[in-house]
Amino acid sequence: MVTVKTAQEIELMRKANQIVRDTLNLLEEKIKPGMTTKQLDKIAHDYITSCDAVPSFLGYSGYPASICVSIDDEVVHGIPSSDRHIEEGQIVSVDIGSIYKGYNGDAARTFAIGRISSEKQRLIDVTRQSFFEGVKILREGVRLGDLGHAIQSYVESNGFSVVRALVGHGIGTDMHEDPEVPNYGKAGHGLRLKANMTIAIEPMVNAGTYDVVMLDDGWTVVTADGKPSAHYENTVAITEDGVEILSL
Repeated sequence: MVTVKTAQEIELMRKANQIVRDTLNLLEEKIKPGMTTKQLDKIAHDYITSCDAVPSFLGYSGYPASICVSIDDEVVHGIPSSDRHIEEGQIVSVDIGSIYKGYNGDAARTFAIGRISSEKQRLIDVTRQSFFEGVKILREGVRLGDLGHAIQSYVESNGFSVVRALVGHGIGTDMHEDPEVPNYGKAGHGLRLKANMTIAIEPMVNAGTYDVVMLDDGWTVVTADGKPSAHYENTVAITEDGVEILSL
């Protein structure tokens, strides 16, 4: 069931998402070659808990860490490890969730580590901009297919592909609520959005094919062709005449 939030609920989600935003900004400052992905996880965990919030990923369906850290061809859900060192030239996608007074925030960014290839930089830039191309058309009454179509059209016009196997989602007291929010679709189709619905929009964009594979750890999703992938996500609240991006 799709839920419409009250002003008080959106205020709590605003706070949860500000914590996520600030955690991502902190990691962007701290991340550097030689660090382990587990060190990033600890920085994020300590910051989120210092804000009287709970890392929503930790223990979610058995997930063993507070954030997801996905490198290069890893699309999403990479598990932090003390054996995994971040290297110059990589791109690192970090996905973070927090729960504040029972309400969820969720956002993701892809960071460049030192000097990266021009193609990787373009992938990061197109992925980020595809989110904003989608947001441009959003307001009460717009259909989810219109959002997906706007994102997909922009990504494909730049020669990249949108992952089909994973989508965005509604969010509120649960991290994943109805509706599913695809980053692809047909204009004029799908659920009509209502004011005060809250959704997480998260383009996952691959340099090559949109096909993906799940690794044996049961979490990490990688590109089928081994080419890099980028991820950009924010939680938004639909308004009568647009959106409020809660995690910016």
